[in-house]
Amino acid sequence: MRTYLVGGAVRDRLLGRDGGDRDYVVVGATVEQMLAAGYKQVGKDFPVFLHPQTKEEHALARTERKSGRGYTGFVVHAEPTVTLEDDLARRDLTINAIAQDEQGSLVDPFGGARDLEARVLRHVSPAFAEDPVRLLRVARFAARYAPLGFTVAAETMQLMRQMVDDGEVDALVAERVWVETRKALAEPTPSAFLRVLRDCGALAKLFPEVDALYGVPQRVEYHPEVDTGIHVEMVCDMAARLAPGDARIGFAALVHDLGKALTPAEVLPKHVNHEHAGLPAVRAVCRRYKVPADYKALAEITCCEHLNVHRIDELKPRTVHELIARCDGFRQPRRIADLALACEADKRGRLGLAEQPYPSRPLLLALHAAACAVTFASLGLDAGSMDGEKIAEALRKARIAAIANAREAWRESEPL
Repeated sequence: MRTYLVGGAVRDRLLGRDGGDRDYVVVGATVEQMLAAGYKQVGKDFPVFLHPQTKEEHALARTERKSGRGYTGFVVHAEPTVTLEDDLARRDLTINAIAQDEQGSLVDPFGGARDLEARVLRHVSPAFAEDPVRLLRVARFAARYAPLGFTVAAETMQLMRQMVDDGEVDALVAERVWVETRKALAEPTPSAFLRVLRDCGALAKLFPEVDALYGVPQRVEYHPEVDTGIHVEMVCDMAARLAPGDARIGFAALVHDLGKALTPAEVLPKHVNHEHAGLPAVRAVCRRYKVPADYKALAEITCCEHLNVHRIDELKPRTVHELIARCDGFRQPRRIADLALACEADKRGRLGLAEQPYPSRPLLLALHAAACAVTFASLGLDAGSMDGEKIAEALRKARIAAIANAREAWRESEPL
């Protein structure tokens, strides 16, 4: 019975990064031996155990044989005769198929360390094509490691294209697509996720609304990058920069401009009313992938309101109040802060504008704070003498006045 550290902990140590969870493979053991040694079994589809002291996961070495379509159609074989190399051979990428023994020596039968050095994402074996989730995982790893210079090996990209052509991607279930997409949007370079999926043809299958943005022109005076698809890539990367690890902001960035794919050709490169035209497409994506309610809410208000936020200084106090109310910003104040952040990502996610200031965000936050500071109690009114409608109207008027005062104070404090 021999134990090896495997996967991400080994990979990240070789990259000089802090590792996450430490996972282990146990070779030459049976389920009974693991239980007798005090391990607690937790795996349902294959034997996975928690260490009695550290609670770290230990899995018996196993092989997998394709038995059906999609990513669930596998027969798992876990026996003491399964070797470490057998177990590593079933993994997706060479950089994830490196093990470390108890003395710290590497076991690297597929050249993962070499590919780490060369900054290459390469599949371990043709068995890669048996699991369509691996399309998403490669794209997600690209989003994580693109800042380090990683690219997908040409032969791996070719295999991924073949998987899409063979219809394997169609077997992916919504929940798994969402999990991998959410993780990718929390990585440092989500644009790499989109590019890899687009290069292999999977983006058009999974996110046709996003894929349709590529090649759609925008007015160069507002969008020097011109191509809407490229703009969305840049906005997603800016969202990752402004809100590291926050996939909610990233998802709002991803879908904020879906309406531009629906602009009639004769109107281009203008996109009149695209912020409202895109709302059904945003909702369609959210339905398809069962997107959580808080992600959906932020995505919808970002789609509808981003142009208003960009010109917040031009809006009348009453209009600002209506915007906050539409976003449910009095009951859920975090939404306004998130909206402002997503809109800043949109404005700075443009060629040559990444370092430009975005005063609309602090201004919106200041106006929102001023409005939220007005409560019924702060007005000193007698609740017993007023019905609900009159209370609401008194609050509305007082908040509009507070917004007007806050904007005047803002303008006076701004440098000439």
